[in-house]
Amino acid sequence: MIDEFKIAIALKNFKGVVPFDHCVIDGFFEDTVARQLEAEFPDYDDPRWFHYQNPLEDKKALNVWSEFPTNTLEAFRALNSEKMIKLLTTAVGAQIYADLDLHGGGWHIHKRGGKLNPHLDYEIHPKLRLLRKINLIIYLSSKLEGVHGGDLGLWDHSEKTNQPGPLRRSIQPKFNRAVIFDTTQKSWHGICAQLMPPEGIFRKSLAVYYLTDPGDYTGDRERALYAPTENQKNDKLILDLIERRAHPTDYSSAYKTY
Repeated sequence: MIDEFKIAIALKNFKGVVPFDHCVIDGFFEDTVARQLEAEFPDYDDPRWFHYQNPLEDKKALNVWSEFPTNTLEAFRALNSEKMIKLLTTAVGAQIYADLDLHGGGWHIHKRGGKLNPHLDYEIHPKLRLLRKINLIIYLSSKLEGVHGGDLGLWDHSEKTNQPGPLRRSIQPKFNRAVIFDTTQKSWHGICAQLMPPEGIFRKSLAVYYLTDPGDYTGDRERALYAPTENQKNDKLILDLIERRAHPTDYSSAYKTY
């Protein structure tokens, strides 16, 4: 289900790019397979989705293996296979492990107006205590066009403010396009272009995250750290929400409202 040669070629350009290590692979799956995977997504209003809905993000996700139809199940198996792990281990230069729990991964879907503020992903897996190292996102919306927005943004990191710096790359979520990036390089990412497709067209993606040994890495963040958008930077309620999402145990009663 995966083209090892194509992935290996793309990963040769993975390191040393700005704003952090990443690569883009078009035509990740065979076209027929990609269209089968797109068709297997549940309807947006399906009750099985978990809805992340607050001023920082508006998306739905589902990562339960037993809910995946045949083609999607095989895709996730392939993406967590020994072959894929070997390709990533070679590219990164460190032993990579699959996260069969799909913690934070699986199916993702955004509707018109959906959002995802710039953020840094969690660092340490809450169960396995391994370091999250690599994100793989595959876009599967054949009707989503460039004019509809929803681009993945990659931002610089500002050491002075510990916030995103300038936007350095905008990646259109083209059908059957994959993006692979390192999450340990202060890798600010999110949706950078307003998602405004016609009603009934959604931004669909498969997400798989890979782990490695923490080694001397000193980070211990177990939840994503969000940044405010330009129009949110002076909003105290938004800044408070960011703290609550990053440290929910410190705000247990208030956090339940989101």
